[in-house]
Amino acid sequence: MRLLLVRHGQTPSNLKHLLDTAEPGPGLTPLGQQQAAALPEVLAGEEIDALYASTLIRTQLTAAPLAADTGLEVRVRDGIRELIAGDLEMRGDELAAQTYLSTAFAWSAGDTGLRMPGGENGVEALRRFDAVVEEAAATGARTVAMVSHGAVIRMWVAARAENVDVAFASAHVLENTGVVVLSGTPAEGWRAETWMGKTVGPDSSVPGAESGPAGEAVDGVEA
Repeated sequence: MRLLLVRHGQTPSNLKHLLDTAEPGPGLTPLGQQQAAALPEVLAGEEIDALYASTLIRTQLTAAPLAADTGLEVRVRDGIRELIAGDLEMRGDELAAQTYLSTAFAWSAGDTGLRMPGGENGVEALRRFDAVVEEAAATGARTVAMVSHGAVIRMWVAARAENVDVAFASAHVLENTGVVVLSGTPAEGWRAETWMGKTVGPDSSVPGAESGPAGEAVDGVEA
């Protein structure tokens, strides 16, 4: 299966660098609407068979132009929503951002028992995202697009793609409506093909990347 993981368009909270992860969440800025409107052209080379979005309104608004272009129904699933910030919700300070990202990438590295302060742990976060991917694979769709969120996409790809490690995922921001393309199956595993249009190598790591807590390069929060 070909899996296209798409980050939603820009929101007001993105502009303020806030950890805004609660439902239903904000809508899109005018730029975010333009980004969403451009997605059909960005993905014009893909023959998308199924389209998913999270329960946060920003992903559904981002998916709407793609749904109109392809004629596909948007399947809304809670499992691909953003990593729940818990006690860090709506904070925009550096400590909160570092705690949020270091926890997320610790999950990617295998410390799945670690819990986001006041929120979920890695077992729960990975399980819910995995469940939606497994559902999509079970449909027999050859190419699936999922409009989701920056932190959960980066965390999941670093945990599940054999050629992406934490150093790479933490050092590479996923911009609004940025796309990570993977191929594989839940049973056989996943390989990342491109990250925001750039080819991902057979073993993508970033030795010596400037890092924050738990090895992640602090580059801002993408919720």
